[in-house]
Amino acid sequence: MTTIGRGSAAHLEHVEAPGSMLTKTAARALAVLRLSTGFVFLWAFFDKTFGWGFATPAERAWVNGGSPTKGFLSGVEVGPFESFFHNIAGDPWADWLFMLGLLAIGLAFMLGIGMRLAAGAGALMMLLMWAAEWPLDKTTSAGEPSMSTNPIIDYHVIYGLAGIVLALTYAGHTWGLGKWWASLPIVQKNRWLI
Repeated sequence: MTTIGRGSAAHLEHVEAPGSMLTKTAARALAVLRLSTGFVFLWAFFDKTFGWGFATPAERAWVNGGSPTKGFLSGVEVGPFESFFHNIAGDPWADWLFMLGLLAIGLAFMLGIGMRLAAGAGALMMLLMWAAEWPLDKTTSAGEPSMSTNPIIDYHVIYGLAGIVLALTYAGHTWGLGKWWASLPIVQKNRWLI
């Protein structure tokens, strides 16, 4: 058994010096990052679903017949995948996949369960969104400035990396349901579910 913290133990996996570098303060900071990251995904889900008027006005809300992907993807004006993103903009399968992804990733991070799946899915979603914005281009296909501020590392990359770090540091164990989740027999047999 691998010890998680004082007075608690759960069978996780064998790693070099587990927890020897992670202080209680660091674990709490990772929990705050986990909750904040989860909130970003959940906020996007709810705003696009109900049109709270931040990124999505009420008339374009998903519940009012709007498409969560149409506005963003049809507005892609850069990169080698421009026509691909235009072609899938507003497709029901793309809307459902995007929205289910936002909800599942947000809930997993907020609850601290399924962090590996959430991190993988979140990193993939962020990679696709990065490709849609294609920050490598200085100009759009119309020749206008692309407004890219950094050609490589932008907020999509940071969110993707944050999710991976959260999963690898068991951030769901602090102020989350991660310890309980990791003790479930199905998770014990399928470590990728942690």
